Amino acid sequence: MRIGKLFKYAAILLIVGMIASFAYVELALGRVDALADYDGRVADTPGTNWLLIGADSRAGLTEQQQADLSTGGEVGAARTDTIMLVHIPKSGPTDIISIPRDSYVSIPGNGKDKINAAFAIGGAPLLIQTVEIATSVHIDHYAEVGFGGFAGMVDALGGIKICLDQPLADPLAGIDLPAGCQTLDGAKALGFVRSRNFPNADLQRVQNQRMFLSALLAKATSIGTIINPVRLGSLVHSGIDSLTVDNGDHVWSLAALVWAMRGQTVQSTVPVGGSENVDVGNVLLWDTTRASALFEAIANDQPIPEADITPGGG
Repeated sequence: MRIGKLFKYAAILLIVGMIASFAYVELALGRVDALADYDGRVADTPGTNWLLIGADSRAGLTEQQQADLSTGGEVGAARTDTIMLVHIPKSGPTDIISIPRDSYVSIPGNGKDKINAAFAIGGAPLLIQTVEIATSVHIDHYAEVGFGGFAGMVDALGGIKICLDQPLADPLAGIDLPAGCQTLDGAKALGFVRSRNFPNADLQRVQNQRMFLSALLAKATSIGTIINPVRLGSLVHSGIDSLTVDNGDHVWSLAALVWAMRGQTVQSTVPVGGSENVDVGNVLLWDTTRASALFEAIANDQPIPEADITPGGG
């Protein structure tokens, strides 16, 4: 009888603890009016679309933390190191499309520039407007994570394992990684997803970012993490201060996103037709025919073209 009561009380405490954790996250989430309306906004499209960004803002990091993470110090307005469009269809696997930050697009009211400049100029609202106009896909939700939060989440999980076909050394990103499988701590993980030290720079980087995100989500949602209150609590606390969502998003919205991304996914990068040197530097030019077909499929909640699927994704 006593054992039965103990199990009952333990279950009650567990439920109360989960409710308290959800309430804490809901109240602690940073919020911004990211999905502001504008004239001629793209109408709602089927399925659920998230815009996920990794911002290079050094806000909240001490000088020592900036040095430890090899962020290079504050360099003006924050830009986006990572831009991903996540499409959760009514049925079937989730699509994750990387948008290279050097993509040359029209930024409303500011002419043509690299797409990450939209965030530096007008924050999340202008970036979302720019993405919607460029893709004709309606964005429903927004989430942004900063440098410190990303590194902290990796460390809270005890590091993330990745496997490299070739060594990767990048002094600017603070990494010198050998070939083979290894576990990266927060600082090395941040350097890995930020490194552009490849012949195809941004294009290889977005593949690395998707690969690492898949590994991060798999470990964060594993049974070993979920049933470990210390690890789970550390994960939540390390990321929450650097996480920003739209005013209309909630903890259950994020839970649905994580669940949709933790399983089988279809991964892609916006098709690129070449590069060009312009007044803002070297930019990537989209293959307009293929990019249009890709985003038309997303807007219509249909499978993306086979030719644009990245092999080995999710």
